[in-house]
Amino acid sequence: MPPLTALPKHMQISESLIRDIQAGRLLDGERLPPERAMASELGTSVGTLRKALAALEDKGFLRRVQGSGNYIQTDDAEAGVYAFFRLERPDGGGLPRAELLDIRKMAKPADLPEFGASDRATRIRRLRFLDNTPVAAEEIWLDAASGTLTAAQMSESLYRTYQNRLGLWVARAEDRLHIAPFPDWTPEALAAPGETAGFVERMAWETGGAEVEYSRTWFHGDRARYVQRLR
Repeated sequence: MPPLTALPKHMQISESLIRDIQAGRLLDGERLPPERAMASELGTSVGTLRKALAALEDKGFLRRVQGSGNYIQTDDAEAGVYAFFRLERPDGGGLPRAELLDIRKMAKPADLPEFGASDRATRIRRLRFLDNTPVAAEEIWLDAASGTLTAAQMSESLYRTYQNRLGLWVARAEDRLHIAPFPDWTPEALAAPGETAGFVERMAWETGGAEVEYSRTWFHGDRARYVQRLR
């Protein structure tokens, strides 16, 4: 499989900070370190950091005070790129990453719930990471009536791929949590097939109200937790 296109560096930084804010690792009103010190800590340039902070400000997560510094704010902030990704490190946060394992167009198998307008779908299997730790095996079924994707079109953010490649916007999703064994295609770096995993089933709807995607995710309970926050 070709490597997935990663988010630009400044977006990786801003999304990681958003997840830290949402996890309570960065608090409302907290002052961030000086930009040069923060850039050094993150291993990036001051220019890249400033682009990341500008993105945070645009989304409503940052307040800049001339002569004082940059302060976290959380009221009326927009959703981040990974707003639908509910897995976090046990201590909160963590930047989501993905490795594509397999993608193919095929008939929907009998064990899937009914969804969408077609009897065919694109099946996408990925290994999910938080920062550099593998945490989940993910299988996504995109209804063929909503469009099809190839490996070359995929990026680490699947919903951005939908938006950019198919003009498809996922507006809402319903998750159901269970416990289930890891599937037989689970990568060795994550777990052995058959080991007990946290299990998330998701149905997703696009802005027009149609069901467009069904997915199932098996996650390692010692490496990640499922979090849903209410505001």
